Amino acid sequence: MPELDAETQTALKRFLPAAAGVSNPVDMVASAGPSSYSQAIEAVLASPQIDALIVIFIPLERDGSPATISAIEQGVQQARAMGGVSKPVLACVMSRDAGKIPLTAGDETLPVYAFPETAAKVLSKCAQYAKWKGEPAGIISNFTDLNIPAAREIVRTHLQQEDAGWLSVTEAAAILDAFGIPRADSAFATTADDAAASAERIGFPVALKLASKKILHKTEVGGVLLHLENADAVKRAFQDLAERLKASGQIEGMDGVLVQRMVSGGVELMVGITTDPLFGPLIAFGLGGVHVEILGDVRFRITPLTDKDARSMIRGIRGYRLLTGYRGHAPADVGAIENVLLRLSRLVEEIPEITELDFNPLMALSPGQGCRVLDARIQVTVRRKRP
Repeated sequence: MPELDAETQTALKRFLPAAAGVSNPVDMVASAGPSSYSQAIEAVLASPQIDALIVIFIPLERDGSPATISAIEQGVQQARAMGGVSKPVLACVMSRDAGKIPLTAGDETLPVYAFPETAAKVLSKCAQYAKWKGEPAGIISNFTDLNIPAAREIVRTHLQQEDAGWLSVTEAAAILDAFGIPRADSAFATTADDAAASAERIGFPVALKLASKKILHKTEVGGVLLHLENADAVKRAFQDLAERLKASGQIEGMDGVLVQRMVSGGVELMVGITTDPLFGPLIAFGLGGVHVEILGDVRFRITPLTDKDARSMIRGIRGYRLLTGYRGHAPADVGAIENVLLRLSRLVEEIPEITELDFNPLMALSPGQGCRVLDARIQVTVRRKRP
């Protein structure tokens, strides 16, 4: 909070006792009477350094000190008449009847709270909202490289066959490709030999991941095997995974495996979509891997996203410093992350049957290297009605 200017402090000293504090906040001390309140409000609201005011009053009398309440009203009304029209005034009356005390200044009704912390939080929200409204409007990106009909056909075919549920890994990959969302090179395989052949085409080292519509958390069943250096290692990994699922009675949940090029050296992020009953689709962004569950460092925005929304989401997480380069780690390609968020926003707008989506992790690489979706889950259902 700024110090009050010398002129305002001099005005306050004319009627306040010597023990009063006239900087900011103004402490009128316990002996302050009704006239002190009205005069202090007038003096402070007239200061060009002050853009808002919280008046705090603790009634000592049983009747609630109606004279002081009236003085607060008069002080605000007189200050408005003297030019302090656009400055918000909130009141804190620390009594059990705070919510029942009407405070009016002419045609203006002043909000009253029982505790100063509440008034400060309300004023903070108002200031943030005013700042947001004063900013220039963002831009909704118009991508020209999208294959929207292909993505719609994938979803339509799936819903005809299965009515609703999670897309297969191949369907999800095709959706990402249709909207230009970058993903790691990968291939779907149903046998150990197919997996090894796919790895040969992709290039070693590779990761082998369980593909399943029923088992959503692959790591909990040992369904993610990394840094496989040759075909024999891929075959063994496939067989070990199948045997492990068979032993636990979950082999029917194994649709196959995803063989994927290893991507390392970046920052793991999470991007997702959930559906709110009031606001519709919400896009989530935060740190990926297990961090999203443990830290909960996530930001949400309604669709469609503008370029400003994407930037603020990324910079709004507490872990943003990891993306700027921290203690020897390379910074991330923030522009590429923004691009993914904007393409995802367009995806959910064009394909409203998508009710849930999860890119975890989205690996953000060094500037100029882009980012890659390493794991994608997409759930669809019948077309929803927009709220």
